[in-house]
Amino acid sequence: MHTIAVDCMGGDHGPAVTLAACRQFLDKHAQARVILVGTQTALADFSHPRAERVFATEVVAMDDPLEVALRKKKDSSMRVAIEQVKSGAAHAAVSAGNTGALMAISRYVLKTLDGIERPAIAAQIPNSRGGATTVLDLGANVDCLPEHLLQFAVMGSALVSVLGGGEAPSVGLLNIGEEAIKGNEMIKQTGELLRAAAAAGDLNFFGNVEGDDICAGTVDLVVCDGFVGNVALKTGEGVASMIGSFIKQEFRRNWWTMAMGLLARPVLMAIKARLDAGQYNGGALLGLRGLVFKSHGSADIRAFGYALERAYDAARHDLLDRVKVRVAHAAPLLALPAVVSQA
Repeated sequence: MHTIAVDCMGGDHGPAVTLAACRQFLDKHAQARVILVGTQTALADFSHPRAERVFATEVVAMDDPLEVALRKKKDSSMRVAIEQVKSGAAHAAVSAGNTGALMAISRYVLKTLDGIERPAIAAQIPNSRGGATTVLDLGANVDCLPEHLLQFAVMGSALVSVLGGGEAPSVGLLNIGEEAIKGNEMIKQTGELLRAAAAAGDLNFFGNVEGDDICAGTVDLVVCDGFVGNVALKTGEGVASMIGSFIKQEFRRNWWTMAMGLLARPVLMAIKARLDAGQYNGGALLGLRGLVFKSHGSADIRAFGYALERAYDAARHDLLDRVKVRVAHAAPLLALPAVVSQA
């Protein structure tokens, strides 16, 4: 039996989405339990034999500053959900709330693993091979050192293994070209570290990859800093939305295109399903002493359900222990320069 703590108040829709998704999740998985965290009023009518209610008196708003979320709202549903993981009551926590607040509270409550300086957000992006490419970091760390990106690669490899990518998933470093001489100094130094990690048996390093390789599925895992990763993610989501809007506009132009649209409907629906970001919802916050997953704030019931699935799979397949093992093995390479550690 694996237990997931859910911040029921987070996201754009709150309990209207999270509670319905939890009920569907419990009905689907007989070996799952949930700890529902929210206000007493919001959780009053929910009942399930494998659900426990834990009440919180505060809610972290989507626009709350980090200082407010971390220091002033100490009884928020987000924080109480994460504390369930720290206490051992839950194996993982899921929230659709404020991303910055979730990262800050998770790091404060759970702390980072030995050898990891900064947690990173990892999620999947659909690719043309019929699967998905895992990318990190997607926004938690804007400014990174080469050692940080190496840490991301090691943690991300463990995540991809859990997601079914085998024990040696291929790792690519996002760059402006495939050649080792391309990129700024930080990327070049990162490439050297990743090649050293590959030589030591810590990684299956493919080499540099470019932006189009993410959707091409060239590698299983793409590593980058949070600034670049977030731009890549939002660009991909924007393109998917644009394609959907374009198809609707074109096939409503006149009777001829409407007729062609009806004939092409099966293909168009398949394309829509492949581009649906909801089925890949649920980004892992890697590098913490506990499992935390971030759902899109705008997630509907179906999409939030996928985030619950991600957390459940991570708990069932011992993602945290796998990350610890990989980090421990790569410890000699993961250490930050002394001047950085002292800072």
